[in-house]
Amino acid sequence: MLPTPPTLRFDSAAGRWVIGATVLGSGIAFLDGTVVNVALPAIGADLATSLTGLQWVVNAYLITLSSLLLLGGSLGDRLGRRRVFVVGLVLFAAASALCAMAPSAGYLGAARALQGVGGALLVPGSLAIIAATFHPDDRARAIGAWSGLASVTSSIGPFVGGWLIDSASWRFVFLINIPLAAVAIWIAIVHVPETSSGTRDPVDVPGAVLVTTALAALSYAAIEHGSDLAPVAAVAGAIAFVAFVLVEHYSAHPMLPLGLFGSRQFSGTNLTTFAVYCGLGGAMFLVVLRLQISMGYSALEAGSALVPFTAIMAVLSSRAGALSQRIGARIPLTVGPVVAGAGILLLGGLGPGDTYLTGVLPGVVTFGAGMAITVAPLTAAVLGSVSDQQAGVASGVNNAVARFAGLIAVAALPALAGIGVGEQIADSIAGGYTTAMLIAAVATASGGVIAAITVRRTAAVQPTAHPDPTHACGDAALVRPPQTFAAPPT
Repeated sequence: MLPTPPTLRFDSAAGRWVIGATVLGSGIAFLDGTVVNVALPAIGADLATSLTGLQWVVNAYLITLSSLLLLGGSLGDRLGRRRVFVVGLVLFAAASALCAMAPSAGYLGAARALQGVGGALLVPGSLAIIAATFHPDDRARAIGAWSGLASVTSSIGPFVGGWLIDSASWRFVFLINIPLAAVAIWIAIVHVPETSSGTRDPVDVPGAVLVTTALAALSYAAIEHGSDLAPVAAVAGAIAFVAFVLVEHYSAHPMLPLGLFGSRQFSGTNLTTFAVYCGLGGAMFLVVLRLQISMGYSALEAGSALVPFTAIMAVLSSRAGALSQRIGARIPLTVGPVVAGAGILLLGGLGPGDTYLTGVLPGVVTFGAGMAITVAPLTAAVLGSVSDQQAGVASGVNNAVARFAGLIAVAALPALAGIGVGEQIADSIAGGYTTAMLIAAVATASGGVIAAITVRRTAAVQPTAHPDPTHACGDAALVRPPQTFAAPPT
């Protein structure tokens, strides 16, 4: 299929159908990301699993999602973006049904891994479809509408998810994906035009297999750190990762072009991304458990407690992006992670007896403000460090790095904080929460130090559209439009 010129207009009926399909499709991934953490205590109680089991519930999804995002974008380029998007939706819906029927934590983890495969196909496709179909004059408006509507999804997710968990069961958190996916599939098939890049270059399957193996093995070593197989898994993961780097170096068509890292700013901003999202991923995983298990919050109350974070991101991120265009990205990327780290530190002091207004809200607001200062300039600086032709893969790499960071944080933080394998959840949170949050705060703040050292004071940045606070858009297939989606947190 040869590439066709993008002609859809924002105000046309055809354009609205495309936005509707992509918002619904990516929205189920966004919704899943915001409500699964809220459901973890209920899952742990119902399936009688420890903190280790809950770590796998989160990381099984992140392993396949983060390792296959770039491959998913490449498949869309080659096989058709709508086709791969629809296949991703079907897989995600089927996996969601399996999650809802899970009789054990192990079964749920396996179903979550399949969800990640579906997400890796549909998430890159959602924004790539918009970029490939809308006229250049309307593309920025379409992306802004897409990300703005996705922000609404993220905002209502904790309310809807918490209500479903409290009034029915955590299983409905997954069942709600099925009708949404069905509507998105119908719209996509009937109303979304097919597009592709026309390329017939081979897909980097060996690279995808090796990076998935590496992430799975390293996650096992960190999560199951007390088992006899953990050292073996660590060695196997390290070998697989080295093999992945070698394959990418020698491949004619790598999923991860290593030459991108020859840019000091690209390398530095991705290191900043890794540090910041390590802290974010670990903090979000632990805070919700702390609120529900140690402080007696219901699922709805715990989800609602973090809504100010989402609101601050939605209001301030675009302004931070505009500021970085005027003064450069270095100052926001130095200040933002430090402020976010201070917010995590405040949340690390949470304990029984604290009230929401004096104990929870100050940390949530500080954390949200720091991330709002950071997110848009970070993605803009990443895109500003590469050529127009490399913008799509650079965006995909940055999103994959962010997800990989969250995966590592969820796997390693409990071990670093001295939380034992197999402990009961309440004992784990009581014993290691403050230490784990301190580590997360230091990791996040270190991102500011890295940026101060590696990002040039006058570094060019690219304008960014209003970001969605879920970091669910890793898009290896995106050709940069006049305004480009800013990678938000997950």
